Amino acid sequence: MAHPSQLGFQDAASPIMEELLHFHDHALMAVFLISTLVLYIITIMMTTKLTNTSAMDAQEIEMVWTVMPAIILIVIALPSLRILYLMDEINDPHLTVKAIGHQWYWSYEFTNYEDLMFDSYMLPTQDLSPGQFRLLEVDNRMVVPMESPIRMLISAEDVLHSWAIPSMGIKTDAIPGRLNQTTFIAPRPGVFYGQCSEICGANHSFMPIVVEATPLNHFQEWSSSMLET
Repeated sequence: MAHPSQLGFQDAASPIMEELLHFHDHALMAVFLISTLVLYIITIMMTTKLTNTSAMDAQEIEMVWTVMPAIILIVIALPSLRILYLMDEINDPHLTVKAIGHQWYWSYEFTNYEDLMFDSYMLPTQDLSPGQFRLLEVDNRMVVPMESPIRMLISAEDVLHSWAIPSMGIKTDAIPGRLNQTTFIAPRPGVFYGQCSEICGANHSFMPIVVEATPLNHFQEWSSSMLET
């Protein structure tokens, strides 16, 4: 959960988000080194009156400023491609959940169960309990077992939506007539918040996403209670 005046990312709540944070730091260091070098060169050019004619037309320098950007791009691209493959890898999911975006709420279908489906609406401010977050809390959370690979099938009923949970590194578009797929693992119990990340209409900012990761026995109790109702 983000806090006021936070400058960085939220703490990682999934292995994929941990990889994304490492890649962010890796790429930021490359950008920092390039910016420092460019600033140094600009400063030298502005503060010295000396001009080296060999620096104005030299094959060696042209080779350097051609090869160095290529090397930097490779250093950034290789870990980026690795993370892309990890994000697309779905191997034997324990649970499949279908999230459908509506104007303006989410509905969930647990495809491993025959009749486990429900709608998830944002709680109005007057209905919030102490400790709950305004504009982020919902009446029905999506409960999943922790330490289990979860496959999400994401679509929309009317307009474009986007199912996003920043702490888990998930942001998948919900497109009418199309079924997108993503996966995540919650390594610890907790409640993770997100919001629709697509401008889908007047109440776009009022369709939050809440995922609650619990131990397996608690998930089984929750699913049994939902099926009874």
